[in-house]
Amino acid sequence: MLLSTPSMVAMVLMVSVLLIAYLKKVTMTFAIILANLLVFFISSVYTKEILVELGFSPIYLSQGYAINLFTLFTSMFVHAGYLHILGNMLVLFFIGTAFEQRVGSKRFLTIYLITGVCGALTFSLVNWGSPTLLVGASGAIFGILGAFAAAYPRDEVMMPIPVGIMFITRMKVVTAAIIFALFETLLVFLSPYLQDNTAHFAHLGGLVSGMMLAMLLVKEKRMTRATISFNVDVLKEFAETPEQFSILEKIKNERIPEVKRLWLNRFMETTRCPKCGAHLSLTKNGVFCKNCGFRR
Repeated sequence: MLLSTPSMVAMVLMVSVLLIAYLKKVTMTFAIILANLLVFFISSVYTKEILVELGFSPIYLSQGYAINLFTLFTSMFVHAGYLHILGNMLVLFFIGTAFEQRVGSKRFLTIYLITGVCGALTFSLVNWGSPTLLVGASGAIFGILGAFAAAYPRDEVMMPIPVGIMFITRMKVVTAAIIFALFETLLVFLSPYLQDNTAHFAHLGGLVSGMMLAMLLVKEKRMTRATISFNVDVLKEFAETPEQFSILEKIKNERIPEVKRLWLNRFMETTRCPKCGAHLSLTKNGVFCKNCGFRR
């Protein structure tokens, strides 16, 4: 496939934004949102070129279309309209930032891209050989939701719920995953009658693959409730950077145990033993280094 100039520019922007974010250690969720918005801006002017050349189609998995398989990735950054991109980016903002804080940028991006591809492949299996174009970040976003729910089911997030109008409510990640899974399953059966042009199988494929990937890539460092009951001031001597002091303030002021545990995990990931430089562990009695026996 010979790509037009707008499509080439869009692809360069996708890769550049993600690469710069990775090298500069910028939050990957924000980078993905920015890349989507930039591509959407280009597609608002060159709609046909972007949709046709960067969108994925199940027929590309057939013999003779291997050259188009790059669209498995580019299609995640292409959206068909304002409501399409607004809804996706809103959900990604709320669940993406929280999950990325849990697992880090590398694993977050890995899960995002792999589950996006899995979503497209699931849709293709059900619609084998179809020339239908598939665009949007929904499969990858459902993948993040599935991974988040599988790894940290008790975490709470702000979740946009589309019920006629979009409203935002706080709920446990596992609750959100169950609600959306049931909703998408229902729409799979109703889609022949609704003709809503939504790839519900891609959503379900992303969700399930996210749950499976979480079991392989995400290992939660669990902390008991007793762990967060000791005096947080003990951690002050290990804080050196503005980020660490900011996290300590969030730990002190947070009332929700699960969220406080999240910030404790984050803080401990950034600290090192003053004696040997190894990672420190947190117990109900304080801070402990498994490597040299240092305690506080």
